[in-house]
Amino acid sequence: MKHLKVMLALAIAVHVWECSDAKLSEKGEAGPRRRRCFDGSLPKRLKKRERRVSLDGGGSPEVCHALYPRVSCCPTRKAAYQILQRRDTRIFSTNNTECGRLLEEIKCARCSPHSQVLFHPPTTEDASHHESGLPRLCHDYCREFYYTCRGHVPELFQADVDEFCQYYGRRDSGLCFPDFHRKQTRGPATNYLDLEDENMENINRKHKHNCYCVREVLAGLRQPVGAVHCGDGSQRLFLLEKEGYVRILTPGMELLREPFLDIHKLVHSGLKGVDERGLLSLAFHPNYKKNGKLYVSYTTNQERWAVGPHDHILRVVEYTVSRKNPNQVDMRSTRVLIEVAELHRKHLGGQLLFGPDGLLHIVLGDGMITLDDMEEMDGLSDFTGAVLRVDVDTDCCSAPYSIPRGNPYFNSTNQPPEIFAHGLHNPGRCAVDTRPADTNGSLLILCTDSSGRNSSTGRILQIMNGKDYEHEPPILNLKSSGSAPPVGGFIYRGCQSRRLYGSYVYGDRNGNLRILQKLPGGRAWQEKTLCLGSSSACGTSLSGHVLGFGEDELGEVYILATSKSMTQSNTGKLYKLVDPKRPLFPKECQRPVETPELLGMACARQCRNGVCTPTGRCCCSPGWEGPLCRAALLHLKLSHDLHHSSRPAAVPDAFPVYLWRHAHGVRYVLSVHGRATQ
Repeated sequence: MKHLKVMLALAIAVHVWECSDAKLSEKGEAGPRRRRCFDGSLPKRLKKRERRVSLDGGGSPEVCHALYPRVSCCPTRKAAYQILQRRDTRIFSTNNTECGRLLEEIKCARCSPHSQVLFHPPTTEDASHHESGLPRLCHDYCREFYYTCRGHVPELFQADVDEFCQYYGRRDSGLCFPDFHRKQTRGPATNYLDLEDENMENINRKHKHNCYCVREVLAGLRQPVGAVHCGDGSQRLFLLEKEGYVRILTPGMELLREPFLDIHKLVHSGLKGVDERGLLSLAFHPNYKKNGKLYVSYTTNQERWAVGPHDHILRVVEYTVSRKNPNQVDMRSTRVLIEVAELHRKHLGGQLLFGPDGLLHIVLGDGMITLDDMEEMDGLSDFTGAVLRVDVDTDCCSAPYSIPRGNPYFNSTNQPPEIFAHGLHNPGRCAVDTRPADTNGSLLILCTDSSGRNSSTGRILQIMNGKDYEHEPPILNLKSSGSAPPVGGFIYRGCQSRRLYGSYVYGDRNGNLRILQKLPGGRAWQEKTLCLGSSSACGTSLSGHVLGFGEDELGEVYILATSKSMTQSNTGKLYKLVDPKRPLFPKECQRPVETPELLGMACARQCRNGVCTPTGRCCCSPGWEGPLCRAALLHLKLSHDLHHSSRPAAVPDAFPVYLWRHAHGVRYVLSVHGRATQ
């Protein structure tokens, strides 16, 4: 009688427990101990014979029994086999061993005693889980599954890892797959064992085939906006700080104390990050090793332009390196190429770059001009939103550049012949491919640009001769990333990463990096997410807002970031993008470092009272004459027109002034330059 009472009490307890299983929470999910099969039935305990078979292994049904050895929705081998055979063989089949192991585990999810919760979504928004045959995956398991099987089951992976795991993963702290024991300790964000951090990083290294690392090279910079090389074999990296400094980082990772260029007294930079004013760009002449020429763009508010409504001046200047010190610029060698008056402090552009053809390209933004202003302007009567192309290799002392005959408006009488393309809004850095893959040798220039005044949506443009990008479709429309504008990078031509070679590396201000690759045998482009490994896997991680990208002489790509938007803050860092699958400095990538030499051009040594042109002609300063400007003039004649004209007195008479202005005096675009046709 006593035993009968005990059995009756146990039966009542089991009945109560099973009844409680059918009750769902308010969110439509089962509680932590409430179990139901996919069809709503109760799971069953495996018989001793089935448990013994599961321990021996030998096939897919046994795999499922090994995962759920006590309570299962597949209590017999036949039931497990039928469930496995009803799945989509196109998706759940592969020849890869590691991927096949994960797929077999996922196949067994319907044998889970919690399969009703794993497969039936609480809302209609998650109905895709049931349609695709995938259970709701735990976050770590989802990422492991993505990186292991992505290359073997392409039909399933049509998005990057974050989108995939947001779509198929568990979005809250509820039940997710795998819900079986994997020799782990229970963690807060998953139902199954979180591996030790070290083991988890080993999985990341093993399976994240497209992940890269960033290596912190330098810290303590003040708003770094660019990093370029001069191409003279010295492998020096020139770092641009927004306030008006250019510093040199040697191949030995030493930051020289004295700046290469110091124009902070001329540069007017904004204090806040949204203010784009400051030192904008630096480009070295392709023949810099011989002529020592470099070109700088920056904003200034000097009073030399007192006429017209404007906030600041965007200026492009030519400098020459000192003939006594290769690590400093000769400040007396200044030659102004172009000056453009700007109304606003955004959408400035200002990037300078040389193409393989030796021509200088100047990229300018639209300056936040309204649509009404654009309609009232006289066609292309100014430089706003345009890419200019000029030839600085001229012997003419009265003109700092000439107009290439291939420019689309070379013979135009009412449009500036400097314009190469137009219709840009807010170009966020452009990249020119120094090694184009096209057999016809066509120039490849890629620019990130904002789609109109809304800086949160962007596009990637391939800059071509004569194109109007107000109407020309981009090669790629970028997805909106909140308030983060796109930041253009470089086309990777380095040696350290083989799989990144030829890819356009870019991102946005929030640090989301992407790559753009041109598909072989066609004109189509493919965009991919550039995955960065965690700090424990790579040693360092990218932090802060991305301000720009850089490139060294070996073609390696750098990232410039800062944690504060103030110009005076020393929180800027320089990161190098590296491939963890390859050595940091492969032997085949190493090149001998050449010592920076003094200028070898005869003009640089002998022209002491003038400025040398890039071709080697000595242009005399006022008061000097002769072939090498050695003879002083007895009388310095000043032009009567210059004294009485309305143009600024600080402008040398050698540079004619061209004024394009708004029809009603709202917008002035001033350009100081001379033009000589080839």
